[in-house]
Amino acid sequence: MKYIAGYVLHNDYSERAFQLKQGGQWVKGKSCDTFAPIGPFLACKEEIPDPHNLNLWLKVNGETMQDSSTADLIFDIPHIVSYISRYMTLLPGDIISTGTPFGVGLGLTPPRYIVSGDVIELGIDGLGISRQLAKEYTT
Repeated sequence: MKYIAGYVLHNDYSERAFQLKQGGQWVKGKSCDTFAPIGPFLACKEEIPDPHNLNLWLKVNGETMQDSSTADLIFDIPHIVSYISRYMTLLPGDIISTGTPFGVGLGLTPPRYIVSGDVIELGIDGLGISRQLAKEYTT
């Protein structure tokens, strides 16, 4: 934990049509302009006494799609940092995104995807709230 500077809210968008219908690497579905917004601020680690026990949520057009806690992380933060550092050099300013709880549109039956005009809001205790307006991407 001594290597952690702080914590930040991160919304990890995926354009599933790019990932599922166009073959190849999935990174193209995570690389569109405005994807992966972070903020509204970085909380110093001293401001978050227990990062393994924070409520988190995500809403689409006011409907709660995800409601969970960092207590549900499969691996704790020290394990994640240790594991990733085996495969890449971590430098000051690097951000590790830990994933998301149940409620991702691709995993629903039937799948439910964000469409242009949807309002996405998310928050984590101590890290604030973020809001984005979805727009359409084409190739």
